[in-house]
Amino acid sequence: MRVLVDVVDWRTVARNWWVVLLRGLAGLLFGIVTVIAPGISLAALVLVWGAYALADGILALGTAIRGRGPDPWWVLVLQGIAGIAAGILTFAWPGITAFVLLYLIAAWAIVTGAFEVGAAIRLRKVIEDEWLLGLSGAASVILGILLFLFPGAGALAVVLWIGAYGFVSGTLLVALSLRLHSLAKGGEAEARAGHPVSIETRAPHDRTLAG
Repeated sequence: MRVLVDVVDWRTVARNWWVVLLRGLAGLLFGIVTVIAPGISLAALVLVWGAYALADGILALGTAIRGRGPDPWWVLVLQGIAGIAAGILTFAWPGITAFVLLYLIAAWAIVTGAFEVGAAIRLRKVIEDEWLLGLSGAASVILGILLFLFPGAGALAVVLWIGAYGFVSGTLLVALSLRLHSLAKGGEAEARAGHPVSIETRAPHDRTLAG
């Protein structure tokens, strides 16, 4: 089913593709650093993760501010605030223990993952590849649950879990950003041609019953 979407509403989603790309690259960088250095010290892990959470929060908040509209901008605001708060708390608490850091990361992962899943559900009305964001959110929630359920899994296992999450989440966000960039280019071309922007979306109630 083809649904005509207002140009301004649609562009609030697509025009910020590069911010989503930066969030994905930040996740990939974090994942690569933790995976190639699994023996990273607690102090180094605090700095690396704090920088990642802070950067991700700032980028999420920036996306919301730049693209405020009918789309789930408020979800990005909450996600951005959560990331910034977690990053600042990490840096402001230099003597944080491994146990406390573990639960801080777990809480952040579940909160931000839930926000991403919520945003993906709302984005179903605009784009077809919202599952990329939803899958990234699901990976975040799974990480948080694992950290809460197995706090004594060992430092190496925890670092690898967190690194794997960063790599998977980053890859999904990069893929989503490229899809948004493609949609943005297509929308601009149609706008220049004087045609309304059209986007393929799923309509759950538009079904054909067989038989």
